[in-house]
Amino acid sequence: MTRPIARVLALLEILQRGGTRTVAELAERLDVDERTVRRYVGHLLDLDIPVRSVRGRHGGYRLAPGYRMPPLMLTDEEALAVLLGLVAGRRAGLLSTSAAAAESAVAKVRRVLPGALGRRLDALLEIADFTAPARSALTAEAEVLLTVAEAARDRRPVDLGYTAGHGGASERVVHPYGVVAHSGRWYLTGFDSASEQVRTFRVDRITTVELRPGTFDAPTGFDPAERVLTAIAETPYEHEVSVRIRATPEQIRSVLPPSVAKLEQIDPGTPWFRARIRAQRLEWIPPLLAALDRPFVIERPDALRDLVRALASRLADHADARQEG
Repeated sequence: MTRPIARVLALLEILQRGGTRTVAELAERLDVDERTVRRYVGHLLDLDIPVRSVRGRHGGYRLAPGYRMPPLMLTDEEALAVLLGLVAGRRAGLLSTSAAAAESAVAKVRRVLPGALGRRLDALLEIADFTAPARSALTAEAEVLLTVAEAARDRRPVDLGYTAGHGGASERVVHPYGVVAHSGRWYLTGFDSASEQVRTFRVDRITTVELRPGTFDAPTGFDPAERVLTAIAETPYEHEVSVRIRATPEQIRSVLPPSVAKLEQIDPGTPWFRARIRAQRLEWIPPLLAALDRPFVIERPDALRDLVRALASRLADHADARQEG
């Protein structure tokens, strides 16, 4: 059943279309009785929305002339979620609507946002690159993300507090060249004063950020997305895994998506493919190979063979177990 608050908002939407609406019409549209319509009008009046009562044979309710809804009241994170969902979905080809419909929706949301927040979101949408379909994991703190996006667009240096993957904390001055969304994370790339090199930072690991005075020039032709993808590819991992699998690419990808494994066909015309995985830990790989349920050969590392044997032994024990009691 629709909650009363939803029907109150539906009533407001009907009245915003203009004209006088009879109580009977509103009751039919909202699927409630006339007494409930009057109660909903009372709720709108409590919210200081100027609903006028029109008496007479053709009377009913209407909004006061000239009344307009106030700017859409969204928090920074809510506005970020709405606009990024539309933009990322459009760029990734995930929306079934036309490009014009998506653009129109973005423009409408943007138009009713408070001015300061709208300008900050404009900076992010202008500067951001999307290298892959976005996942729901785009959860970087909105304030941090909007600040570094503004800095990248306006070529402003920033003071950055950062926690590395090993837990070490540091402070540095960064010249932001761009922000990139990749595989569910936001990345900032730019010149780092600490290393005096172009570095890539995960936005969710930025602990503090503050704009500094002055401006800088970015290198001509610099591609933030390419730089982020290169940095991720060059990140050192504990294990280089190579497994030959007898299956179709579709079967393999159902368990090992591109974000997990790189596939290459060993010999054209044969059903064998090589999956290459870079991993910090190996414990999560045997269950995926078991879920694939296709013939495979572990090429390296040897430690993975031991883990697969251990999993197989546990599964055999479970299969042989008998219910007690």
